[in-house]
Amino acid sequence: MGPEKKTFNWKATVGIALSLLFIFLAFRRVNFGQMLQALGEADYVYLLPVLAVTGLGLFLRSLRWQFLLAPMGRPGNGVLFRSLSIGYMANTFLPAHLGEIVRAWHASRTTGIAASSVFATIVVERLIDVVSLLLLLGLALVVFPFPSWVRQSGGLMLALVIVLSALLLLMKRNRRKALETSGRLLSFLPAAPAARVRELLDQFLNGVAPLAGRGHYLVVGALSLAIWASYALIFQLLFYAFGFVGRYRLPWTAALVAMVVTTISIVVPSSPGYVGSFHFLCQLSLGLFSVPKGPALSYAFVLHAISVFPPFFLGLFFLSREKLSLRSLRQGDIHARDH
Repeated sequence: MGPEKKTFNWKATVGIALSLLFIFLAFRRVNFGQMLQALGEADYVYLLPVLAVTGLGLFLRSLRWQFLLAPMGRPGNGVLFRSLSIGYMANTFLPAHLGEIVRAWHASRTTGIAASSVFATIVVERLIDVVSLLLLLGLALVVFPFPSWVRQSGGLMLALVIVLSALLLLMKRNRRKALETSGRLLSFLPAAPAARVRELLDQFLNGVAPLAGRGHYLVVGALSLAIWASYALIFQLLFYAFGFVGRYRLPWTAALVAMVVTTISIVVPSSPGYVGSFHFLCQLSLGLFSVPKGPALSYAFVLHAISVFPPFFLGLFFLSREKLSLRSLRQGDIHARDH
């Protein structure tokens, strides 16, 4: 437990330091009068459809996850929706995306599927998300001249996806050799822990499985498109809420561009909830369309709150229904990593 705690604290410290840096960059040279004015003049009636679309996005994610898990079982969508919400809630107070481990633990707890196998489907899901984001970036490049750092970030993410996907497929195709190699690499460990790690790797590879039917690939692709379309709609609805469309003559491509740039914050190490990196990159993306820093940062705060708080309170609701606590999530995180 001791070494894990030190690693956890190290990640949290680095994440918080990066978040403070991004917060400094976001607030640097901001006109606070313009910022408060934008918050005061926003039409918050638009939050009602935004909340509805946010809920729809969560539902679509749980539905897609159901298809990814289908080769190992047939969990109900309601069960996965609860696990997804609880995992997202955990991401608001756990660093380094550890909420995904909590999500795998909870889904395993309620479905009986091995946590390592469930976690593998989450890794595959994230790869699908990054590929979808890169496709959207390619589309956005056609309609908008991105600065070089955005194109370079896209290229880096593409390289990481290719390497990770190739590694997963290679390990899956040469499963016995992968397990034998892991055994040799773990030879410095006592026999029992080394055997346990090999067992976890074996369970993980169970989760890297072809979908249950050919038609499921089309369904997963369509759901991925719908998920990202719902995110773009949230950006657009908030543009109307803040009056940006008319005031700054935002084209329809602005929502796509802002979504692509802001989503890069999710892969940047930061404190729980993507605080700082999310706000700075959202502000930066709106600056590409001549939105002043103050109003852009106000928009980023509202968008971030919409992204974080509904899943957080939804996760708390499901925790209370299942008579679980936040402490149990931390214990579940440790349990999932140990088992």
